[in-house]
Amino acid sequence: MAKKKMMKAQVFYEPKKMELTEVPVPEPADDQVLVKVKVCGICGSDVAYYFGASSLETPTGKGPLILGHEFSAEVAEVGAIPKKLGLFKPGDRVTCDPVQYCNACRVCKQGYVNLCEKKTVLGVSTNGGFAEYCVSHFTGVHKIADSVSFEEAAMTEPLACATYGVKNMAITVGDFAVVLGAGVIGCMMVQLIKASGAGRVVAVDVLDYRLEAVKPCGADVVINTADSKSPYFKKDLKATIAEMTDGRFANAVITPTGAVEAMEAALEISGRRSRIVFFGLPADVAVIRVPALKSILWDKTIRFSWLAPLVWPTALEAIATGLVDLKPLATHTYRLDQLAEAITAVRDKKGNVMKAIVKP
Repeated sequence: MAKKKMMKAQVFYEPKKMELTEVPVPEPADDQVLVKVKVCGICGSDVAYYFGASSLETPTGKGPLILGHEFSAEVAEVGAIPKKLGLFKPGDRVTCDPVQYCNACRVCKQGYVNLCEKKTVLGVSTNGGFAEYCVSHFTGVHKIADSVSFEEAAMTEPLACATYGVKNMAITVGDFAVVLGAGVIGCMMVQLIKASGAGRVVAVDVLDYRLEAVKPCGADVVINTADSKSPYFKKDLKATIAEMTDGRFANAVITPTGAVEAMEAALEISGRRSRIVFFGLPADVAVIRVPALKSILWDKTIRFSWLAPLVWPTALEAIATGLVDLKPLATHTYRLDQLAEAITAVRDKKGNVMKAIVKP
């Protein structure tokens, strides 16, 4: 029997217990593609899994599992089905949608693939990208343009989620929009909102280094609501937005943060016929208070945004055409053996980190 090929991988077992070890290179099934991982980004959910704030979507909620769901790669081997269809070949430059839909349940057949009842998620319920190789269902594999770097392509997943969120804002030409949160997702959203035709975009955060990062993304105004020493500090966000809009408030607001305070602020600063999109994930027990009567009288629309259904081609095109610039967002690079250090740095915002990436 031929000896199995081995690869290096970071295997997560339980909170704060992860080991760089050698494991067999996975063999692709007939409906899968084996890819060689080039770059894998660290998401806030990876931080939550590593430190025990969230459970995995495995049967036990724990490992062993290889984390990592934001990655770009090169095709190494193609399963029988995608090979027969002529979809991929070894050497193709790709990125993978980690949310692997079944494409067969009732929900998928209605087009709501983000709500698939049978989905698996690379790096969350099955092995992901913090390794030298990974397997993906062939429908989750997307080719990337030659002009797009592996570093940029590794950020397609968060960009796709941001794309769906902004799509739900229903931006129209000239809109006054507010983004409550200026992390990586917020920076992406500002660019997408501007490209969608918004007239003015305000970015709000509690950290100045993030506000400095979002300004080149197209934010017309940046506001710090927490640090009174900041040059961008505004004590009363509602009053500030009212002044900027002659009392009309915002046409559209989105919250790339799970902070309940931000979600409730979105309701406060939104105007007549406004669209509010709740995007970030709050705690399990979080409750949002909605000013019911005013929301009705002002005919507001409140939307929730989850994952990135049917928008991956849009996100990939946005990168390839330069509609969004992701290069400045990848601020820190780590080796695979530094993963625990990198995850900790992201949690602690060490060195003003925006997006940390790992190169296996």
